[in-house]
Amino acid sequence: MTSNHHSSTTATDSNTADTSKNTHTSNSVPPSSSISKKGARLGAIAIVISLVFGGGLGAYSYHKNQQYQRQIAQLNTALQRNQSALQSKLDNAQQQFDQQAKHLQDTLKTTLDQQQKSLDSLQMAIAKLKGNRSNDWLLAEADYFVKLAGRKLYLEHDPSTAVALMESADERIAALNDPSLTSLRQAMANDITALKAIPLIDQDGLVLRLSSLERKVDSLPIANAIIPKAKATETQTVSTNINDWQQNLWTSLKDFTSHFITFRTRDGNAVPLLSPKQDFYLRENMKAKLETAIRAVYNHQQKVYSETLNTASDWAGRFFSDSDHSVTSFRHTLTTLADKQVKVDYPAKLESQAKLSTLIHERLRRQVSSLTSEDKS
Repeated sequence: MTSNHHSSTTATDSNTADTSKNTHTSNSVPPSSSISKKGARLGAIAIVISLVFGGGLGAYSYHKNQQYQRQIAQLNTALQRNQSALQSKLDNAQQQFDQQAKHLQDTLKTTLDQQQKSLDSLQMAIAKLKGNRSNDWLLAEADYFVKLAGRKLYLEHDPSTAVALMESADERIAALNDPSLTSLRQAMANDITALKAIPLIDQDGLVLRLSSLERKVDSLPIANAIIPKAKATETQTVSTNINDWQQNLWTSLKDFTSHFITFRTRDGNAVPLLSPKQDFYLRENMKAKLETAIRAVYNHQQKVYSETLNTASDWAGRFFSDSDHSVTSFRHTLTTLADKQVKVDYPAKLESQAKLSTLIHERLRRQVSSLTSEDKS
C-alpha cells in the first residue's frame, strides 16, 4: 500500500513537472497538441484516482475481514465453552438420575422382600390355624350361636329359639374340655336361666282371636230403645160402706179420668234407638279398637292393649243387645283377652356374648404373636 502510494505520488509529481514543462512549451506549440496533452493528463488522473480508491477499498475490506474472523473465532470459542458446560450438566443430571433410580430400585426390592416375608408368615399362620387349631373352630361356632341367639331375642322376640341356640353354644364350649373356660360357661348358664324365665306370649294366638272378634262385629245385634220400668201403683177400689161415699166418688172419678191421661214415674236413663248412620260408625269404631289392640300386641304395649279391649267391652254392653248370646260371648272373650300379658321384660344384654368375643380376640392375638416371634427367630 505505501509503495503504491509513493509511486502514485512520484508519478503525480512527474506528471506535474511534465505538465509544467508542457504548459511552458505549449505557449509555443499549436493548439491541437495542447488539447491532446490535456486529455492525457485527465486520463492519468482518473487512473490514479481509481488506483487510490481501489487500494483503499481493498485495505478496508481486508481490515473488516480480519475483524469478522476475530468475531467468528470468539463466537466459536463461546459456543464450545457453552457446549462443554451443557454437556457437563447433562452428565451430572444423568449421574444423579442413575443414582436415584438405583436407590429407588433398592428400596422397592427391600420393601417387596419384607412384604413377601410378611405374606409367607401370614400364610403359615393361616395354615396352622386351619390344620392345628380345631378347638378354635368350636369357639367360633359358639360365638356364632350366641350372636344369633341375641338377634332372635331382641329383633324377633323369640326367647324359645334363643334358649336352644344358647344351649348349642354351651355344648361347643363343653366339648373343648378347658378348665379356663369355667367363667364363660357360668355366664352362659346365667343367660340360659334368664331366657327360660321369660314368659311365653302366644302373640299369633292373641292376634288370631282379636281378628276373629273383629270379623264378628258386623253380625252383633244392636240393642233396641231401652225404657226403664215404671213404678207400680196401688189400685184403689170402691168400698161398700155408705159412709165412704165421698171417698168412693173421688175413687170413681180418678178411675174414669185415668183412661184419658196416664202419669207414670220411671227411674233410670233411657237409651235411645241408634240410627243406621250411628250404627255404622259404632261398628267401625269397634273394629278400630280391635285393630289398636292387635298393634299393641306386637309392640308389647300392655296399657294400650288392656284399655282398648276394656273400652270395646263397655261399648258392646251399652250399644249391643245384652240379651243375645253372641253379644254375651263377645264381651266375655274381650274381658278374658284384656287380662292377658303382652309386655315382656327382656334382659338388657347377654352376659356371655361379650366374654366370648373377648376370649376369641385374645387367643387370636396370642397365636399371631407367637407365629411372629417364631419367624423373627
